[in-house]
Amino acid sequence: MTSQDGATAQAWEALGGADGLAGRVSYRGPSGLEGPLPVRELARATVGVCGLAAAELAAVRAGGTALDAAPVVVDEGAVATAFVSERHLRVAGRAPVSFAPLSGFWRAADGWVRTHANYPHHEAALVRALGVPATPEAVRGALAERRAVEVQELVYGQGGLAVAVAPEYGEPQPLVEWTPGEGRGGRVLAAEPGRLPAAGVRVLDLTRVIAGPVATRTLGVLGADVLRIDAPGLPEADDAHADTGFGKRSALLDLGRSEDRAVLEGLLDEADVVVTGYRPGALEQFGLGGEELLERRPGLVVAELCAWGWRGPWAGRRGFDSLVQAGYGIAARCAGEDGTPGVLPAQALDHGTGYLV
Repeated sequence: MTSQDGATAQAWEALGGADGLAGRVSYRGPSGLEGPLPVRELARATVGVCGLAAAELAAVRAGGTALDAAPVVVDEGAVATAFVSERHLRVAGRAPVSFAPLSGFWRAADGWVRTHANYPHHEAALVRALGVPATPEAVRGALAERRAVEVQELVYGQGGLAVAVAPEYGEPQPLVEWTPGEGRGGRVLAAEPGRLPAAGVRVLDLTRVIAGPVATRTLGVLGADVLRIDAPGLPEADDAHADTGFGKRSALLDLGRSEDRAVLEGLLDEADVVVTGYRPGALEQFGLGGEELLERRPGLVVAELCAWGWRGPWAGRRGFDSLVQAGYGIAARCAGEDGTPGVLPAQALDHGTGYLV
């Protein structure tokens, strides 16, 4: 068994955790998340601080204080499995589908491009931008004739997803940004010793794909009442939805319809926590941005996550874990001997973010 490391202390501090508690996290067992970058340390630290936050909440709800939080022991083998949970899922015995044929690395005239075409509308945008049929051979040929950044901007301009593989790491951003509330307006839950830490907490889940759904799945495991809301007709990766859907209920609401919007407003009035996972500006058009939610509902806890950060020229762009790995220099750092970009042993950015949230 090993005691917590620097990554755990860093994550706990970023979350605003109580001083001195990070030392109560320890780790045991082998991991399996090895590679050229410290994915093992990232994974166990995010799960470790998630467990510590749960222990802190349990202590407070039992009538104590945060300093009464119980020690947390994290099994690194379980962490490694959880970080690739989407690969282990079986629906009716069928192996999951991870990436579509047009998702992956492609050689450009001056480097490499990573595309993401798992959803039909993103695949359609990709081939529309390139002016080719939806086959790997056609995409490969079209990209080989263009510069990587040219492809990136062309595809994004058509509503698709493609990122030039960066040869170096991007500018660092804060791990977490948080603003303490005013301590008024929210429900006060009664102390309930012996129950799960988040029992009775009502969570509204406005997230998609992996990072946000992992966060809300974890809240469900901890006892929260989680309701996921999606728009009808929006394409979904069924396997990822199933993998991150445990412990939740789900519903479809069309925010363009006044009746559905009224239902959502009622759900917001009853929620303790709202978790969102869309790019900046996407929910603001419906009046559901974090600042707007907090202004109308003091006491609400709002957690927001996005791919490229909240400021800068890429803030409004769509993104996925694989694309961020490409755009921030991780794929280049994981490249093989032949120079082909590589990937982390798990979609660790997504899963790690989920546990931090």
